[in-house]
Amino acid sequence: MKDLREIKEKIRQHLISGEYLFNMRTMDKEKLRKDILRSMEYIISVERLNVALEEREKIVSELIDEVAGFGPLSNLLNDAFVSEIMVNGPDNVYAEKNGMMALTDIKFENNRQLLQTIEKIMAPTQRRVDESSPYVDASLPDGSRVNIVLPPLSLVGPVITIRKFSRDIATMEDLIKRDTLTDKMARFLIAAIRAKLNIIFAGATGVGKTTTLNVLSHYIDESERIITIEDTNELRLKQKHVVPMEARQANVEGKGEVTIRDLFKNSLRMRPDRIILGEIRGSEALDMLQAISSGHDGALAVLHASSPSDVVSRIETMIITSNTAIPLWAIRQQLSNAIDIIVMQEQLLDGRRKVTHITEVQGVQNDEVVLKDLFSYEITGISEENKQVMGQWKVWGTVPSFYPRFKLRGLDVPQDLFQAEG
Repeated sequence: MKDLREIKEKIRQHLISGEYLFNMRTMDKEKLRKDILRSMEYIISVERLNVALEEREKIVSELIDEVAGFGPLSNLLNDAFVSEIMVNGPDNVYAEKNGMMALTDIKFENNRQLLQTIEKIMAPTQRRVDESSPYVDASLPDGSRVNIVLPPLSLVGPVITIRKFSRDIATMEDLIKRDTLTDKMARFLIAAIRAKLNIIFAGATGVGKTTTLNVLSHYIDESERIITIEDTNELRLKQKHVVPMEARQANVEGKGEVTIRDLFKNSLRMRPDRIILGEIRGSEALDMLQAISSGHDGALAVLHASSPSDVVSRIETMIITSNTAIPLWAIRQQLSNAIDIIVMQEQLLDGRRKVTHITEVQGVQNDEVVLKDLFSYEITGISEENKQVMGQWKVWGTVPSFYPRFKLRGLDVPQDLFQAEG
């Protein structure tokens, strides 16, 4: 008997080609199913093949996914418990499910099928990836983020990395239920957003920084004009008066690049009530600090860092390496005046994601930026029974120096929110 791959290939040749393929991609799934079944029955009859009903159903299902979905990745993309998908060539597909990474049994038939899937993934993004531009970072319509690297840059074949947009974490209650943070921490952060404090959301890749920022953005006043600036669009704000902007890479001729810094400088001329930076990566760090110091409060930004002190170090390094002549002591003074809070998020060894520090930037002492934890999560061990990380939340008993700003904004934030415990 012929291999199922051969049968699928014959159906493709008979049915999925040229203009008809385009029509099939836009047609109703039930009609698509009938057309594929009709084509399969024709091939089975003509070639007198013996194909079991279970195998026929498998062929039809895979071809529907290939035409109307994303081929072998369709099930992973539709699985609400899968947060990240990583394809390392046609034979190795990894997925992070419930916080844990594992190799799946999913495989592509060959590089051609993998490239066809990449083509379909990229179709709605208005970005290109090919031999002349062999890697790309893009955002899918649902907010998921995708990165693609092609040979010869990748030595294992085409590589896809998809970080799915989390639909099941939509509210602060969701974060509390998942034990990402406590009720006290949530109440404090909501008040901080409403008081227009300047906040850095920090952590490694994939720990949930943007998800937490998205949730907190719900508490921004509807009357505010919000400008969002991102390298790749991930933020999903609910307010009506939002102006999203996205940086642009240079074209093949090396022209047309628009950087995060370009967009940030322009945003200051757009009468913003609040600016949100999807990620601080370089010289825009100085522009952000200067903008906040000149009265643009309520800034929110994401930064890759491993600890609150690393946030300070990374911002200092970004400014120093941007060819500025500003001395380090002045950078630290400006940073401490501009940034109010650092929200640190981490993924624990058991896969759970937590806000591990909410830290106040208190000022400068002895030429060093002074940081003080308001809330933190302290790991105490790992359970031998289920390997779950054990720990406890701690409130440090420090009333932040910016506390009077809550009252100036008419916000009732009781001081016992900061009463020491843990």
